[in-house]
Amino acid sequence: MAIEVSHINESEYNEILQQAVAVFDSARVTAAKSFSTISNMAYWSMGKLLNERKLEGKYGDGVVNRLSVDLKQHFPNMGTSPRNLWDMKRFYERFCRSDEKLRQAVAVLPWGHILRLMSKFDKDDDAILYYATEAVAKGWNRDLLLNAIKMQMHLTHQPTALSNNFATALPSSQAMYANEVFRSGYNLGFLGVTEPVAELELERRLVEKVKLFLLELGKGFTFMGDQYTIEYNGKESRIDMLFYHRGLRCLVAFELKIGKFLPEYAGKMNYYLSVLDRTERQEGENPSIGIILCAEKDNVDVELALEGVTKPIGVADYHLLIPKAELQKVVADEIALYEKERITEGN
Repeated sequence: MAIEVSHINESEYNEILQQAVAVFDSARVTAAKSFSTISNMAYWSMGKLLNERKLEGKYGDGVVNRLSVDLKQHFPNMGTSPRNLWDMKRFYERFCRSDEKLRQAVAVLPWGHILRLMSKFDKDDDAILYYATEAVAKGWNRDLLLNAIKMQMHLTHQPTALSNNFATALPSSQAMYANEVFRSGYNLGFLGVTEPVAELELERRLVEKVKLFLLELGKGFTFMGDQYTIEYNGKESRIDMLFYHRGLRCLVAFELKIGKFLPEYAGKMNYYLSVLDRTERQEGENPSIGIILCAEKDNVDVELALEGVTKPIGVADYHLLIPKAELQKVVADEIALYEKERITEGN
């Protein structure tokens, strides 16, 4: 049975629907964070108790083993195995002296994420803060977190703002959101590039590993295609990679450049976005956004190039070449960790 809605057009209804979806998406994320926070509060308090009781060695093993048996009778689904109880103690001892910002970032993580970060970064608070923040923002599961750690994303993370004209080209609310979605730098180390490559080869590798590229971009992106053909006024053009972002409700065009940013790139992207908005943009969608990925950018050059440009464009750089010595170190660290975990599980 069709439901009639009077005094509202399709575009207005679609806007209401998108806002309603965002409300429930936000509630779902909040509920997941709350569950993790409540569980972690219990684990923190348990770890504090074990620490204050100074449980160590054989005496500690005996007490913890007995606690595990008794607690399972009361709380069969709370994860009170001896190993997990010791992990709770380690959790408390690892972060009890950390600053409030780090503790808050870790508190909302799933327990498996916390264990992974503690095993990887015994003393590096900055690395844990980076991965904890990114995991929550991008919805990484444990496997995605592990991949991000292997890529050493914390070493190439750029904390500076994305160079863009969003403030003048987009409504204020969408401009703020776009600044949260896009970053100033992207790590493409997962491509395994060890020597310079041409732009088409770079694009080919990105398409082959588009799932990892989507991981790097974050939540909400859908891949539309590479060398995406657009046509207007009898002329064809091709966009390197085209995406759609659900939250921003707009098309996102990516152009890849193997060299430094040049001012003419902004004009070309402005043209692409104009054609996309005239030929591809659907009713109820927001203006298309363009991101130019370069090996290097000068913020002053970007600012001058975007001055007066009416379409929303951002310019980001990327980390691509991985020295062989660094790759060997990553592999060696992974082998060492695997052997350590295998020995621990065997005991």
